[in-house]
Amino acid sequence: MDPNELIDDLKKSIAEGRHWYLAMLETIGRWTVPEEEYNGRKYCYLISGEAFDWSLLAERICHELEGYVPEDERIAMLFGKTPLSVSLQEFKDYIGKKKYSAFLNYFYGIVVEQALQLAVELEIDKENHSRPHSSHSDGKLFRRIYGAGQEELLNRFLKENHQPYHEHLSLKEMDEFTYWLFKYRFANSDSARVASDTQKALRLMSVMQILPAVTDQP
Repeated sequence: MDPNELIDDLKKSIAEGRHWYLAMLETIGRWTVPEEEYNGRKYCYLISGEAFDWSLLAERICHELEGYVPEDERIAMLFGKTPLSVSLQEFKDYIGKKKYSAFLNYFYGIVVEQALQLAVELEIDKENHSRPHSSHSDGKLFRRIYGAGQEELLNRFLKENHQPYHEHLSLKEMDEFTYWLFKYRFANSDSARVASDTQKALRLMSVMQILPAVTDQP
């Protein structure tokens, strides 16, 4: 269904008394457009055809709801604060099994992967403070996590995607590269190492309170 029709249905549902957040989740479940240009900005909701950035779609929909929902709740949602707490199971029921699976791909493949990179960067920074003449500018972070340098990995990623080498990636390309690194790590690490790295990232996310916005539970 066309996005404009979905937005019209959403506004109608809200006007009939449905809580706007739940109605929005149902709209997300019905959404079929993987990417679009809206108000001069390119929105890509499905990374590499597998990882669903539900929060970006929620942000795009919220821009349509000015005047239809409490403004403080709408603005809070734009910053990732939901007006209602729903469990992951409820979230799955609202958006559907397929989108939920793609949501998990995005969460673990991009959000958690970025947290792992930050956790390792903090470890390296701590090591460097104990060795004043040391530096991690030589690519320690990527070599420690993936066993290869960033430039080498980026070159592999671009070749697999039939793109010429370029250092400056768009936001979409950065997400695609991060997701590619996630899959590369799984394919080239033993299961114990994968589990350990994932837990390291999740611990940092817990400390930083970077949790799925769909629920108040970790």
